[in-house]
Amino acid sequence: MGSQAAEFRVSRQTWQFTRDVRLVSSATAVGPKEGEGPLGTFFDKVYDDMYAGQDCWENAERQLMEDAVQLALDKAGLTEQDVDVIVAGDLLNQNITTNFTAEQLAIPLLGMYGACSTSMLTLANAAALVNAGYVNRAIAACSSHNATAERQYRYPTEYGGQKPPSAQWTVTGAGAGLVGIGGNGPRITYATIGKVVDMGVKDPFDMGSAMAPAAVSTLQAHFSDTGRSPRDYDLIVTGDLAAVGYPIVKEWMQTDGYDMEGVYNDCGLMVYSPEQDVFAGGSGCASSAVVTYSYIVDQLNKGLLKKVLVCATGALLSPVSYQQGNSIPCIAHAVALEGGES
Repeated sequence: MGSQAAEFRVSRQTWQFTRDVRLVSSATAVGPKEGEGPLGTFFDKVYDDMYAGQDCWENAERQLMEDAVQLALDKAGLTEQDVDVIVAGDLLNQNITTNFTAEQLAIPLLGMYGACSTSMLTLANAAALVNAGYVNRAIAACSSHNATAERQYRYPTEYGGQKPPSAQWTVTGAGAGLVGIGGNGPRITYATIGKVVDMGVKDPFDMGSAMAPAAVSTLQAHFSDTGRSPRDYDLIVTGDLAAVGYPIVKEWMQTDGYDMEGVYNDCGLMVYSPEQDVFAGGSGCASSAVVTYSYIVDQLNKGLLKKVLVCATGALLSPVSYQQGNSIPCIAHAVALEGGES
């Protein structure tokens, strides 16, 4: 058992998936603002209103996650009975979106919370379970909704509170990836699990500055552990640092000898166009999920990208801790994806 664990374990933080672990299929469902953005044509389902046919925003978010999971299954020609576990999370109290979705799908659930890093947290764990042989197929999924997140973490949308330019727009959407062995989908080769980093930022309207150091920590650990450099990737994306955190990461990495010029982008900058009035850019679990499970997977499957590193970033923001004057701890998890050739 020890030698087998050593085969999977590159370091304390990085896992290598030694079997042919693949993203068999993936799917996304989004709201209207996301559908109007530059990646709109890559999304599988776009709703024309924030309610997604439901009676409240929380039920709309559940609908988005159900849609993403079901579409991923449909693409693979499988049913819920063909999946051993769903590894999923969201931003709401007690992962309630995830719980209701898993109940509806009747798939065994491992609920996980990593704030906006949940997309790669769930994908890393789904890949680990498949690689180790504990399950044959797993679904990784996460969701966020602009109105539900605002109501939980800041002010209800109806309040109409003013925000500074450093604020971000929570992405309304959900993404799901079906993980299994073999096939033609992108290979999942490495996962680097981040450490909690707290630089003392207390402003809930400046998540980019808070999360950037966690992204730097995880990216540097990944390159150190794997022996790779930024030039080994065609694209490196962070989850939702947007216009504030993106240049911080770029500068810090450059200072420490990691030149990411020309290969680095941020999902929070990719999902919306500047004229959409989203302040500094996108955020939320769905920011990295909908970009990864649509555009990035599409580009990998077409051979337009060969190797991609997705470093999902998360501010572990709690309204309770914030009200008590605590700063905001952050975390980032990275997963390496490689082109889907056999």
